[in-house]
Amino acid sequence: MRVTSLLVATGVLLSLAPAAAAEPVVRIHDIQGTARVSPLDGQRVTGVAGVVTGVRGYGSVRGFWFQDPEPDGDPRTSEGLFVFTGKQTPAVAVGDAVVVGGKVTEYYPTASGETPETTANQSVTELVEASWQLTGRGEVPAEVVGPDAVPGEFAPLEGNIDKRELEPQRYALDYYESREGMLLRVDDARVVGPTDSYRALWITSKPEHNANGRGGTTYTDYADANAGRLKVESLADGPFPAANVGDSLRGSTEGPLDYSRFGGYVLEATGLGEHRPGGLRPETTRPQRDDELAIATYNVENLAPDNDQAKFDRLAQGVVEHLAAPDVLALEEVQDNSGPNDNGVVAADETLRRFTDAIAAAGGPRYLWRQIDPQNNADGGQPGGNIRVAFLYNPARVSFVDRPGGDATTPVHPVERGNRLGLSASPGRIDPASDAWTASRKPLAGEFVFRGRTVLVVANHFNSKGGDQPLHGRLQPPERVSELQREKQAQAVRGFVDEALAIDDQARVVVLGDLNDYGFAPAVQRLTEGGALVPLAGALPPLERYSYVYEGNSQQLDHILATPSLRADYDLVHINAEFADQASDHDPQIARFTVR
Repeated sequence: MRVTSLLVATGVLLSLAPAAAAEPVVRIHDIQGTARVSPLDGQRVTGVAGVVTGVRGYGSVRGFWFQDPEPDGDPRTSEGLFVFTGKQTPAVAVGDAVVVGGKVTEYYPTASGETPETTANQSVTELVEASWQLTGRGEVPAEVVGPDAVPGEFAPLEGNIDKRELEPQRYALDYYESREGMLLRVDDARVVGPTDSYRALWITSKPEHNANGRGGTTYTDYADANAGRLKVESLADGPFPAANVGDSLRGSTEGPLDYSRFGGYVLEATGLGEHRPGGLRPETTRPQRDDELAIATYNVENLAPDNDQAKFDRLAQGVVEHLAAPDVLALEEVQDNSGPNDNGVVAADETLRRFTDAIAAAGGPRYLWRQIDPQNNADGGQPGGNIRVAFLYNPARVSFVDRPGGDATTPVHPVERGNRLGLSASPGRIDPASDAWTASRKPLAGEFVFRGRTVLVVANHFNSKGGDQPLHGRLQPPERVSELQREKQAQAVRGFVDEALAIDDQARVVVLGDLNDYGFAPAVQRLTEGGALVPLAGALPPLERYSYVYEGNSQQLDHILATPSLRADYDLVHINAEFADQASDHDPQIARFTVR
């Protein structure tokens, strides 16, 4: 719990708690120490001198940063510190020289259900119950964070690193921690994560590292977290740039370094560089030829009937103009007819009708749909929303084979039907009773016919990464608890594919959707091992395989995989994830198959 204090008109903060009789006079670097946890944690101190470098005068976490202008020369000890004043705006300004007293504490930002003892997040060393005096004016120079400043190795892989002595020249997290609360500056920074609804964006101090062709930084391996990424927020009341990936902040972006559970280390900017657009444009794929079966996947981010018409229109434009109206479209995150209203409704015909109407109005085909209503609140996602996967298809180009028997709880299997492969039910759900799908979306299998050839399509939305420990946390390496369930889910889908191949070794099966995992992750590797399914993104260079941007990392969460009998022309169509103005947080992708 944070403790607030009283602000008085003199500009001096008087503590609610009485000062101890023998409070030591210390410097900021004495408080910060050589580890993440202060050696003076819990003690009261006095006479801490420094110059104010930033003031947070809004929200419930107000206070100021100040920095000692006379560093001790130890690269492990930070010279900056945050003074927490609760909901009171401190009566100080940048450049004020101050002498501060208060209680040293380690504040752990926690998520719902966490405590400081259980959270994986790092702490922020700060002073609470503080009082201070203004002693004049001063200044401290900002430390420049250039391309070679932050080590490429991200963190020591030694469990809880809270009390481990910092090695700022070896590990990125130690580098940032050794500068916690200090005034930092990044010049001519490139944006690698677009502006979000909280007035924040991501830049990189290592513009050449894992740079993709559209200006982002691609996450290619668990061993490389892209150490140059840094979140930027603004302490100013003025406008904040609506920046896209590939834009730049020309000149200097500087401010004190803070830490948040929302992304880790964050530059609380007192000054932003000039926003320079990079000219990034949404991509458009080519239309399919007459003899190509175009199949796409698109996570439409909690699409519900009560969404603004603008969202439906933007998504429809994406389907018609940017995806060139695919023959089959697998959708993820389609909500029920009442959206997040938790009232027992599970049908989604109104949602799908409104979307297909918007597509037709945008000049696209009159799509039909197939889906299976889930059991109420059994598939995860936003409570009451009953998100599910669904198929849209263009009946002028492809036929859907309806076979009875598919419902929320009945498993579907590949079966032999005369001289061709088919499904026991179409549409049908794969192994819906398995604990692999607890509180998660069940895969939807459908039987399609294109130019007389049967193609089985499996739409997926694997469980989210909720509950995983953060990359930036104090527990290293971070535990990815959600990965275990996705491995089970991949095993179930792979079992379905193996059944199909056992019946027909030339089976045409497409597995696609939001798998919520990377191409190098165990779940996707389970799907592709032995060559039963080919990851179509493998045709792209590794740095260009991404469909989502999270904390400045361009990453691959959405996939299209196909059995080897299907030859494909694949395209990952970037229209959302890199932009501040998004219709969805995911990019769609499409494959045009030559079906023989």
